Amino acid sequence: MAIPSANDSLRISEIFFSLQGETGRVGLPTVFVRLTGCPLRCEYCDTTYAFSGGQNMTLAAILAEVARHDARYVCVTGGEPLAQKNCLPLLQALCDAGYAVSLETSGALDVSGVDARVQKVVDIKTPASGEVEKNLWANLEHLAAQDEIKFVLNDAADYQWAKQILQERQLAQRCAVLFSPVQGHLAPRDLAEWILRDRLPVRMQVQLHKLLWGNEVGR
Repeated sequence: MAIPSANDSLRISEIFFSLQGETGRVGLPTVFVRLTGCPLRCEYCDTTYAFSGGQNMTLAAILAEVARHDARYVCVTGGEPLAQKNCLPLLQALCDAGYAVSLETSGALDVSGVDARVQKVVDIKTPASGEVEKNLWANLEHLAAQDEIKFVLNDAADYQWAKQILQERQLAQRCAVLFSPVQGHLAPRDLAEWILRDRLPVRMQVQLHKLLWGNEVGR
């Protein structure tokens, strides 16, 4: 394992230990490394506090803080983590240290350089997000079976749009596909009924951490 240099710093919004609230790893004790900054402004964003602020930390300091929690799983998230150039070295260093690493990314930035050991969770932005034009469709070619595609759905129109993309681009043949309702906008039961009605090959998810702790930051 290469020793991180003092120049390999990142702007960190927070590092905390919680249960994974989403994805196929839902419920697993996980260390979250939230990077500061994001070039997108999605209408439903629930981490706007990570757009700015935070503190500079070296890779060595980040690894030390992650190790303090004694967990197997690490999730690098944001904001948009790939907006910082040293995100890629961070992901590699975490993998080299033996962690099972996932990356949560908006899908607007290139994922081709992400370490192959990392599970990529890639958003596809819907019309109601306000950022649908930012989708980098070339990212689909860089997804492996271990990765996941996520749609966050605000309403029935978003659902119909996502269903069309799912079918036209045969997404379920690439990797797992997740459909998630925007809290307070789309009733989870409605989304469940639509998925069953249309027999979609997707996994519906709700945000476990919000069921447990509401919108508390750092949980």
